[in-house]
Amino acid sequence: KKTNLMSITAKVVIKAAAPQGKPKESDFKIEERQLPALGDNEVLFKSLYISPDPYQRAAMYKLPDGAVMIGSSVAEVLESKNSNFKKGEIIIPYEGWVSHGIIKSDFEKVRKHNPEHGPTSTALGVLGMPGMTAYFGLLRICEPKAGDVLVVSGAAGAVGSLVGQIGKIKGCTVIGFAGSDEKCAYIKSLGFDHAINYKTCGDIKQALDKVAPEGVNCYFDNVGGEILDAVIQSVKPFARIAICGQISAYDNLDKPSTGPRLFWNLIYSNTRIEGFVVSRWADEWQTGVDEMAQWIKEGKISYVETISEGIESLPQAFISMLSGGNTGKQLVKL
Repeated sequence: KKTNLMSITAKVVIKAAAPQGKPKESDFKIEERQLPALGDNEVLFKSLYISPDPYQRAAMYKLPDGAVMIGSSVAEVLESKNSNFKKGEIIIPYEGWVSHGIIKSDFEKVRKHNPEHGPTSTALGVLGMPGMTAYFGLLRICEPKAGDVLVVSGAAGAVGSLVGQIGKIKGCTVIGFAGSDEKCAYIKSLGFDHAINYKTCGDIKQALDKVAPEGVNCYFDNVGGEILDAVIQSVKPFARIAICGQISAYDNLDKPSTGPRLFWNLIYSNTRIEGFVVSRWADEWQTGVDEMAQWIKEGKISYVETISEGIESLPQAFISMLSGGNTGKQLVKL
């Protein structure tokens, strides 16, 4: 049975048009939608923060026009008819770019935020999907060992900035690529050994050779493109490369450039390249959150957030994040 505990008008961000190249604000539209009464077993929530993430740009190719933009929020339970969720609890639903929403199914995938671990916003960043992407992607695929040389692209972003810090915890020499002098200074402040501004360094392979003259053991790739090409030419025997993102290519996935042309370097070096989506470690998620929270408490991991205000700012925050306008995790506060 349905009862109308409260009548809610939700604001939602929809995909209005398929972006031609880089997304622009007119590719999105903000609409108001009346939410139905809450049914049995359902949960009504109010978003506190919404997470614009690079993968959503790739997802826009398949998302129909008029559909709500996909993504996660960290939210407060306003009403619940589900015994597993209580009013006032902080949860992480995957219901898209919405101010309010109703969870109707897949309840086992809805995680709860433990306030003792950190502020609410961290559930979408260092203790959320980006943090777990850094944690599991680096530790399970790159398998860093003390003394390894680790390279990270997109190093000042939500994932890359954490990858470098975990690499330092594991005893690596860490080299980060970022797109401004300010970002390079930021990752150096996090403990990165070397920071390269890929926009001003000239030949990327030469810049990498200067700081990693003996080659690279691990590469955590968020961007693809020329940096990936340079690393492939610098791999040491039995190197490990984790392909997390390809942000340099997302605006042209329908017309991809010729793929990596340097794979012959991987043969004699016995290098392993592996792509991944973090959900494959769903069963171990809590282990990762607990360890990251402990590292924060111990001062071994620090993080920053770039926060804009209001659901209306989501399209611009998303566009800015895709072009490197953020440092650390980009969030929108409602």
